[in-house]
Amino acid sequence: MSISTVKKILGDPELFYTTQKFRLADIGIDVSGFGVSHVAFRTETLDEYIDVRDALEAHSSSNVENEWNGRRISKLLLRNPIPLGDGRDVSLIELIPPVHQNTYKMGLEHVGFVVGESLEEFAAQHSDHFTGRQDQGPFCQPFYIAFPDHTNVKFYEHSLHDVCVLEGKTFDGFHHV
Repeated sequence: MSISTVKKILGDPELFYTTQKFRLADIGIDVSGFGVSHVAFRTETLDEYIDVRDALEAHSSSNVENEWNGRRISKLLLRNPIPLGDGRDVSLIELIPPVHQNTYKMGLEHVGFVVGESLEEFAAQHSDHFTGRQDQGPFCQPFYIAFPDHTNVKFYEHSLHDVCVLEGKTFDGFHHV
């Protein structure tokens, strides 16, 4: 997959990642020791969601699509990772359809970082900066920071890929709701 193809579909994941990383550094959060779980892309309509999903699937080895809060959500595993800079890359795209409750940025909406088993300690250390915590099931309860432009960063114990596996899902083809 070429970077130009990714940019046509998603925008510029490297710029998005770099922007979020510098925002975190400005508030004293260093993410250099954390893995990148995924980047999330939010669509404005269900039709756009399906178009983006189909376009990304052409460059993916698998897709786990499930329903969450009455909406489809895809976790697309790219055949070739997207470079983000700093020697990092990302292979998982979380594709999210229209909003369900809050104001979110359309397009690249959040980047997820894997803190690991020290998530609770990390969250306590930086509690003044967190906007909240989401309960997305027994294996997925990320802390997040919402920025004024309605983009977010999220901090996880497990990568989104690993969460899917822990929930019994498999990245072995293309599964749609």
